[in-house]
Amino acid sequence: MKNRVEELRKTRGLRQEEFARAIRVSRQTVSSIETGRYSPSLELAFAISDFFGLPIEEIFIHERKDMP
Repeated sequence: MKNRVEELRKTRGLRQEEFARAIRVSRQTVSSIETGRYSPSLELAFAISDFFGLPIEEIFIHERKDMP
């Protein structure tokens, strides 16, 4: 799943450590989300959404796979 977390974080002038503290996760979790190695839980996605004041679907981009 692609996302805009890094872009939005940088727009706010935040380091990964600062953002991680604000949403109560580790810096490593933020890094993994930003690089797409980790998809956050629904609860964490809502926390990120609330932090940026944007709907989840404006932050996380679901790429549909064609169903047979």
